[in-house]
Amino acid sequence: MSNTETDNTFLLKDVPQEISSEVRQYLEPFCLSVEKLQDVSNRLLEAMKQGLDKQMHDNAPVKMLPTFVTATPDGTEQGDFLAVDLGGTNLRVFHVKLLPEANNLKIKAETEGPISQEIKDGPGEELFDYIATLISEILNSKDLKEKHVPLGFTFSFPCEQKSIDKSILIRWVKGFKCSGVEGEDVANLLKEAMKKKEDCDIGPVTMVNDAAGIMMSCRYIYPNCDIGMIIGTGTNACYMEEMKNIKYMEGEDGQMCINTEWGGFGDDGSLSDIQTEADKKVDENSNNSGVHIFEKMISGMYLGEIVGRVLLALTQKKLLFKGKVPEKLRDPTKFKSKYISDIEHEEKGLENAMGLLDCDEVDARIVQFVCATISSRAAHLCAAAVASIVKRICENRQLEQLKTTVGVDGSVYKFHPKISGKIKKMVERLAPKCKIDFKEVEDGSGKGAAIVSAVVQRLALKSGN
Repeated sequence: MSNTETDNTFLLKDVPQEISSEVRQYLEPFCLSVEKLQDVSNRLLEAMKQGLDKQMHDNAPVKMLPTFVTATPDGTEQGDFLAVDLGGTNLRVFHVKLLPEANNLKIKAETEGPISQEIKDGPGEELFDYIATLISEILNSKDLKEKHVPLGFTFSFPCEQKSIDKSILIRWVKGFKCSGVEGEDVANLLKEAMKKKEDCDIGPVTMVNDAAGIMMSCRYIYPNCDIGMIIGTGTNACYMEEMKNIKYMEGEDGQMCINTEWGGFGDDGSLSDIQTEADKKVDENSNNSGVHIFEKMISGMYLGEIVGRVLLALTQKKLLFKGKVPEKLRDPTKFKSKYISDIEHEEKGLENAMGLLDCDEVDARIVQFVCATISSRAAHLCAAAVASIVKRICENRQLEQLKTTVGVDGSVYKFHPKISGKIKKMVERLAPKCKIDFKEVEDGSGKGAAIVSAVVQRLALKSGN
């Protein structure tokens, strides 16, 4: 077994030696040494630099996109704001009130609706009509429909942001295929949908990336937060970059939040040496094959399928379930990431595995080992990516040591019982001279959208616009 921070072999203690040995051998490609993770971290750092370069930016797999967020909250922001958070699973709309006293943020109203597969596959007009419907519900319920309330729109998909209020969708990910949206300005599509709602007017629309929203939400409370990260249905991160280093843009002064779109890391083949057979099958089976390779190794949309495919392969090798495929594994794409969290539960994990797959305790221990190995890899790859951004900030500031905070949100980080701890421990090993605190941000991408909108309003009022 490779020299990783977390050795999960203890889970196989009651498994017959011959079977245990073969299972460990099959899972070996998922076990990345600290040295390999440091190598991966350095590769991502180079990919980030390519994304910032004027000549290489257009073809760079790690896009390093501008957010046009050039200022962070100072605590004086105030007023009513709307926030829309469109992620991979749900659509949420918030009415947020900011009070200029001790960084006081209150969610006054909230509504949420699921994004059905029918909406994901349908025309873009129906998606934006659905968003407008939820916004109008909030406006009507809080008597805000004629107050031109500014709106922050967290749109968690790869976009080319032209300005703070104009964002062009590059491509759909996370299972979305809505027609008529790629290549279009999503802020304008939302405004057009809102025009159909009688007596429901909104103010300026500010486009916010999910990671940027998380960072701004965290920074509202922790001023030394330099990084925002999401590990949920998908994964992404952002950080504050020096304007002079963003070579594809004009301007030398100040900073701008950069949306790394690190999910695309490896799209140029640079992670092929650590892709397993299961990873390749997951990618081939996806509706965006060859795209977002890194995301497919660590995010909630794919982790369950990776585990499902490995369990199926071990069953076919007669190392599990006496070679008989359980109902839950007949279609490995239906093996949910939630199952991994249940199986790795500290107290009930073994019982959960036995119940889920209708198996004996020995098989359940092997299942636990598979889940722990694959979730550990996800955590360690995520830690390697965080270390890349930490190294970049240290380079920019000419520091050997850095004390900073990472704001984090996302279902995988919040609900998996062990991933957050594994990320923290591996970051300590990969960036030993730095002190990195992780702060979980509740509804970070949504509240952050409102905060970005408030900062934009504050700056506009200050400049007299």
